[in-house]
Amino acid sequence: MNEQIIARHWLAIIAPKAAPAIATSTVLILARIWNANGAEHSTGNAVLMTALSLAAAVAGACASIGRAGDSLIAGTAFAASGGLALAGVAGYADGLSLPLLLWVLATAVAYGLAVRHWRTDRRERTAHERQTGARREEHAHIERVEALRAGAQIEVARTGAAYAEQLAQALITRAALPGFDFNALESAGLPELPTTHSEEI
Repeated sequence: MNEQIIARHWLAIIAPKAAPAIATSTVLILARIWNANGAEHSTGNAVLMTALSLAAAVAGACASIGRAGDSLIAGTAFAASGGLALAGVAGYADGLSLPLLLWVLATAVAYGLAVRHWRTDRRERTAHERQTGARREEHAHIERVEALRAGAQIEVARTGAAYAEQLAQALITRAALPGFDFNALESAGLPELPTTHSEEI
């Protein structure tokens, strides 16, 4: 029942919390690099990013409709749509104020969605740990009861063996007494100790 305790590295703890900010920052940085390489005020690039963003949004809407809708695919598609829209605006705009404003909004939305996911994950993990702990306690209780029962059976067997050994010793000691006569004991009408003998009466 001893479980190995694994200490998580601080990077493994921080990385999931920093992932939304890293993702939106990466999109902003790549879009500004794209802007510096000719995407600024490029109508063709703006139309392309708008079409891709709308296509990702439509895919997310289609993935979330109906009973067979998959929330993971829908969330991924909507995130891609937002990322493409941010990249399009940040690549097309000539100043930094609008891309930074959109980056702050996108990061806030990403953290809002991530917090809901983290809360659900934490709730499920807590419920699983409680269930596992209860099951572990139940198994430990059953093991303790079985250990007590086995110990009691061993003690009963040990007591019976000790009684049989003492009885055999008493019979040997009685038979070794000087002047002991089994026939005289039986004719006197005394109760006979249980013994095995080969004498014929």
